[in-house]
Formats: sequence, structure tokens, C-alpha cells
Amino acid sequence: MEQSSESPVLTENVEKQVAYGGEVLTLPPGKQKRRWLSWLWKLAVLALVLPIVQVAVLRFINPPVTAMMVFRMFDHLFAGERITWSHTNLGKKEISPSLYSAIVAGEDQRFFTHHGFDMTEIENAQRAHARHPNRPMRGASTISQQVAKNLFLPPWHSFIRKGVEAYYTVLIEFLWPKERILQMYANIAEFAPNVYGAEEGALFHFKRHAGSLSPQQAAQMASVLPNPSRWSASHPTAYIQRRAARILRQMRGAPTDEEEDGEPD
Repeated sequence: MEQSSESPVLTENVEKQVAYGGEVLTLPPGKQKRRWLSWLWKLAVLALVLPIVQVAVLRFINPPVTAMMVFRMFDHLFAGERITWSHTNLGKKEISPSLYSAIVAGEDQRFFTHHGFDMTEIENAQRAHARHPNRPMRGASTISQQVAKNLFLPPWHSFIRKGVEAYYTVLIEFLWPKERILQMYANIAEFAPNVYGAEEGALFHFKRHAGSLSPQQAAQMASVLPNPSRWSASHPTAYIQRRAARILRQMRGAPTDEEEDGEPD
């Protein structure tokens, strides 16, 4: 029985066959590699350019929904709970100046002087944790970082997400004025469970529009922002009362320290 002299020989230059349109095409390994590199390059460019377009557009347009709202909706869906949220966007001048001041006092005291990242606050948080190791380490995210996280990203904890958050933060600080960043934060922050934005928060807690909040009410709303699911602006615990009082003093120009808030309850 004769054996074919054309038995296959495996070498590094063997061509790979690809089925396409009913025909069989052959791609040399080098060309296939270049094809994959081309796709990876296009994906990398898209990953860099898409956030720029998103941030540029949202400088002028208020978003009807945010990534945080969408992921919270899926949380309720998977838990078999009713899916609902309330959210209203307001113009810059429709929100009480007191609420803007309270948000800065409570969340990011160097907001108007940093460029998206507050290294001083990070160091302060580390020192505070060293003094009180049994307390959870307080957050040091700026308002700009929180806007990037809530607007564009899932609420997952990973180094990759933090890296993407940092990229969005840089773009937001570069493309938006500080007033727009603060307005966006006030419009998308959660002030009670599934209650988003200054207008819905003011109606929920105090039965009044965001533009007519008093300084005291604004301080109470800002005081619950670290965890609106745990605390209530309209039914403040002792800790929230202390925190709101400290924020109010700071709004009036008095020197304060977060240590005055005491232990969370």
C-alpha cells in the first residue's frame, strides 16, 4: 500500500484556514496577528475617546439617568423588589445657594482649589484612621470623583474601576467649570433611598423645592450624603444633628473639624 509523498509537515509557517462567505481563506500567522493588533488598537482608541465625548456632551446636557441609578435598578430587580426611583434635574440657579455651600462644607472643603484629587484630605483621612483604628476609614473622594463614579461607573470596588474613575475625573475637571461640576453633583446625588437630586431630596425630606431650602435644611441634607440609606435628613439622629451643626458653622465661615461629629450612630 503506497503512502502519499505529500504528508503534512507542521512548521511555524503553517497557514491557518478561516471560513468566510462560503469560501476558505488562508491567513498567514503574521497577518492574523496584525489583524488582532489592529482590533486592539481600535478598542483602545475607542476607550480613550468615548469618555471624552461623554463628558463634553454632558457639560451642556443634564442626564436623565446615571449609571448608579441603573445598577440600583438591577439590584432591586434581582432581589424581587419593586423598581422605582425619583429624579429631577434643575438648572444652576434653581438650587439654593445654601445647598451648594453645605455640599462643599460637608463633602469637599477644598473643592474650588484642587484639580480633582485632594491629597491633603487623603493624608488627613489616613491620620484620622491611625488615631481611631476601630472606626471605618473616612472617605477622601472629591466631589469631582463622586460625579465621575455616580454618573458613569458601576458601584464595584476594584483597581480597574478606580483607574477609570480617575480618567473621568481628569476629563471632568478639564472640560467643565467648577460650577457645572457642583450643579451636576447636586442633581445626581442620592439624598434618600432611590431619591436622587436636590429637588427630589428637598421634596422628600422637607416638602419644599430645592430653591427654597433654608441653611439649616441644606446642612441636614448634606450631612446624610455619605450614607443616605442609613441616615435621614428629616429625621436626624444625634450624629447627623452634630454633623449638620458643624456643616452649618463652616458655611458661616467658622473654623471646624470633622472630629466634632463624634462617633456615627
